[in-house]
Amino acid sequence: MTTPRIVFMGTPPFAVATLNALVEAGIEVAAVVTAPDRPAGRGRQLRTSAVKDRAVELGLPILQPERLRDPQFITSLETIRATQFVVVAFRMLPAVVWGMPPKGTVNLHASLLPDYRGAAPINWAIINGERTTGVTTFLIAQEIDTGDILLQRTVDIGPDTTAGELHDALMTIGADLMVTTVEGVHADTLVPRVQPMVNAATLHAAPKITPAHVLIDPSGPTTRVHDLVRGMSPHPGAWCMLQWNDRPAIPFKVLRTAHTTMMDALAAGSVVLRDGHLFMACADGWLELLEVQQEGRKRMSAAEFSRGLQHVERLVATRGEVV
Repeated sequence: MTTPRIVFMGTPPFAVATLNALVEAGIEVAAVVTAPDRPAGRGRQLRTSAVKDRAVELGLPILQPERLRDPQFITSLETIRATQFVVVAFRMLPAVVWGMPPKGTVNLHASLLPDYRGAAPINWAIINGERTTGVTTFLIAQEIDTGDILLQRTVDIGPDTTAGELHDALMTIGADLMVTTVEGVHADTLVPRVQPMVNAATLHAAPKITPAHVLIDPSGPTTRVHDLVRGMSPHPGAWCMLQWNDRPAIPFKVLRTAHTTMMDALAAGSVVLRDGHLFMACADGWLELLEVQQEGRKRMSAAEFSRGLQHVERLVATRGEVV
């Protein structure tokens, strides 16, 4: 029996888990396509993608096209004669690429499609307070995230789960699901099914995170603030402005919170320091701020932050401005 011969396309660490799983399953990875090296950091040193770093370790051929329609790149793909392309966290492909392999091009998406189509499904599922999500493998089609579904797996989201924690869980589950998908597509044992026709108004979108999305509004309810904080943790981090005494307000990231009970009746946005604990008043109650990060400082516990506030009892948090 023949085995799948694939070209793998991906860039960030989320994609590395799937590449590892495919190799460990004995699936032939004929080449890896990833983003070109880019200057980054203060020294503008060339930075390679996580997928490229792993492909180098595995000794796999690597392609890094600037343009996916480049004739030389297209010729290189045709020469490889892969049976399938596998895509995880990569750029939108032109039809000349995704339509090339005889068994199609399979993508992994970190939601239960058709819900949460878009660039940031993990973040938005948590921000919206979902209690379940999952991963989907599907055949790429013309419109992004709309192709026929192959397999799905559901994952629970805990009330305090952060985006980083959910990312890692879906990364592992998605890698295993992709192995099953590639093998099933190759053996013709999977029957693709059209995505359900759902009213667009009832679907959740998952657009790219922008600066406007990460602003904490202390005048909102505790659940909304809590879900925003964990949906943006650890990156990019939800933030507000924090002010105390006569000092200028500072940008202040909140990276982990917990629901709590406080008897004080204070205005929304009030922040109370009590025995090394920080509490923020919201519209309908209080949140304890467990992990925070002052601009230019490292991430720290509230107890660590409060050591520099020994003579301060009350602070004020306000919604920042998008810059």
